[in-house]
Amino acid sequence: MKKWKHLWLVFAIALIAVLGACNAKDKPESAAKGEKVEPSQAETTEVTIENNGTTQVYKEAPKKAISLNQHVTEIMFALGLEDSMVGTAYLDDKIYEPLQAAYDKVPVLAEKYPTKEQVIDAGADFLYGGWKSAFGEKGVGTPKELEALGIHTYLHTASNMTKPTLDDIFTDIRNIAKIFRVEDRGEALIEKMTKDVDAVRAKLPQDKKELRVLVFDSGDKDVFTAAQNFMNELVSMAGGKNIFGDVESGWTTVSKENVVERNPEVIVVVDYGEKTAEEKINFLKNDPALKETEAVKNERFVILPLSAASEGVRAAEAIQVLAKGFYPESFKN
Repeated sequence: MKKWKHLWLVFAIALIAVLGACNAKDKPESAAKGEKVEPSQAETTEVTIENNGTTQVYKEAPKKAISLNQHVTEIMFALGLEDSMVGTAYLDDKIYEPLQAAYDKVPVLAEKYPTKEQVIDAGADFLYGGWKSAFGEKGVGTPKELEALGIHTYLHTASNMTKPTLDDIFTDIRNIAKIFRVEDRGEALIEKMTKDVDAVRAKLPQDKKELRVLVFDSGDKDVFTAAQNFMNELVSMAGGKNIFGDVESGWTTVSKENVVERNPEVIVVVDYGEKTAEEKINFLKNDPALKETEAVKNERFVILPLSAASEGVRAAEAIQVLAKGFYPESFKN
C-alpha cells in the first residue's frame, strides 16, 4: 500500500511540473518569471508623420493629449482615445451627442485656446489642432516652440486645404489612429462614416437638377460665404450646387449684389457664434437686397451647426440635414 502511495505522489509531482512548463511556454519569458510584460512591437515601433511643415517621430503613443478644436475633439472620442487625453478646448456648440459621455470624462481646459502654461501644467505630450490658428500667434504656440518642450503637434490637414473631400478627412483619421496605435478603430470609423453617407445619398432624387445654394456664415455690408471649403463638398453631396463654388478660396467675402445676381434657391445658415441662426435669418429677410433672392422669398433656409459643417466625424449627419432641407419630399419616410 505504501508503495502505491509513493508512486501516486511521484506521478502527481511530475504532472504538476509538466503543466507548469506548458503554461510558461504560453507566456512571454519575462511574464513566466513574474516580470512585467513588455509592450508589443506595434506599440513600440516608431511612427513618422509629416504634418504642417514638420516631421514628427513618435516612439510611442501619446498618453496626455489635448484637442484644441471641436471637430478634432470629436475625432479623438470617436476613436475611443479619451483615456489618452488630459484636456479639450474651444467648443463651437454642443458636443456630438453620441460622444457626450466620453467628453464628460476629459477636463475642459479653456473656453477658447488654452495658454502654453496650461498645456505645460497638464503635462501634455500631444496637441491636436483643427485650425491653423491653434498653432498661430493667438494659439498655444508654434510647432517648433512646442517641440522644444517635448510636445508633439498635429494640424488637421483637411481643415486647412482647398477643396477638401471625405477622403482627406479619412487620411487625417488614419494618421491619428496610427499615432495612437489604434489603426483597427480608425478603419472601423471610416467604414461606418462611408456607409452612413451612402445611405443618405441613396435617398436623393435622381431626376432633379441641382439646387442653387448659398452658404451664409455672416455679414452685414457684405456676405461671408463658403467657396471651395468642405461646405462646398457637403452641399454637392447633398444634391445642391454652391453658387460660389467657382471661387478659388476657402471662405470668401462677396457683395450682396453678387448674391442677388446668382439668386440662390436655398440658403444654408451656419449656426455658431454670438448671433443665433434665427437672428441671421431675420437679417436676410429684412435686408433690402438679399430679401429679393428666391430663397428668402420662399423662406427656404437650412440651419447647420458649424461643428457639423467642419471636417470631422459628422459628415453623414451634415449631409442628411442639408439633403432634407433641399429635398424634403425624399425624406418623408
